[in-house]
Amino acid sequence: SPAPKLVFNRVNGKRCPTSGITDTREEEHTPAHEQNVRFVYEAWQQVEEALGANQQLENGLCAQGPVQYVEKMPNQNLKNFVPIDLEEWWAKQFLANIQNSP
Repeated sequence: SPAPKLVFNRVNGKRCPTSGITDTREEEHTPAHEQNVRFVYEAWQQVEEALGANQQLENGLCAQGPVQYVEKMPNQNLKNFVPIDLEEWWAKQFLANIQNSP
């Protein structure tokens, strides 16, 4: 089983100061930002639903809709590629900074 992830939760919805720098601003999202995020999220949900519906079709029949790209001949240079978990990487960096700070 994979190692447990470190999760950093905000206390009372506020950011914790890091490296002696205090940021008193809260993240502010404009209505336009919220609308953009909602649009992208809903559009992606529609794509995932359509992909799922296409995968359920039998005998290779293909409905109109999105098609998932799959490489026919994968690049051999990427054979051993392992994607990193950025959240975990940042958590490790954060802990290393805490441990190395005076």
